[in-house]
Amino acid sequence: MGKLFVISGSSGVGKGTLLKLFLEKHPEFKLSVSCTTRNPREGEKNGINYFFLSTEEFNNLIKNGEFLEWAEFSGNMYGTQKAYVERKLAEGKNLILELDTTGALNVKRAMPNACLIFICPPSFEELEARLRGRHTESEDAIQKRLNTVKTEIERSDQFDYKVINDDLERALHSLEDIMCA
Repeated sequence: MGKLFVISGSSGVGKGTLLKLFLEKHPEFKLSVSCTTRNPREGEKNGINYFFLSTEEFNNLIKNGEFLEWAEFSGNMYGTQKAYVERKLAEGKNLILELDTTGALNVKRAMPNACLIFICPPSFEELEARLRGRHTESEDAIQKRLNTVKTEIERSDQFDYKVINDDLERALHSLEDIMCA
């Protein structure tokens, strides 16, 4: 039986970079494939990047209680199918979900053995500097993200582990210590 890990963290904390490095070093772990109602982007393949569903198909899965978690972002729906996760774990795969804190806590309620890991910024100020340093968002958008960060950091107390991403190599070693133990 495989183990389920849920990685969460605020925007700009570097969880994507950390996960990419981890998966390169540990091919025995697999990133879960989520469902979405958005259209595939160039080069994306159904069942590899996402399971691309119609809104009707997605809503039927919600109605039938087939998601561990689901959410709407920018007019599109995203969710993690319970049967997919259970099948991969039964195959002995160590599976990783990358979710927001709400989704992570929903997964923990549905699957109490899931290991929740929150990737923390070195400080709130450092995270704000990273977000501003991207130069990709308006001041209003940055303020919204920072308000979300405060809520996410409060929720992180409900996670099994916290990894501070102040140094990428050190954070990677911490992640390995947790996930490969």
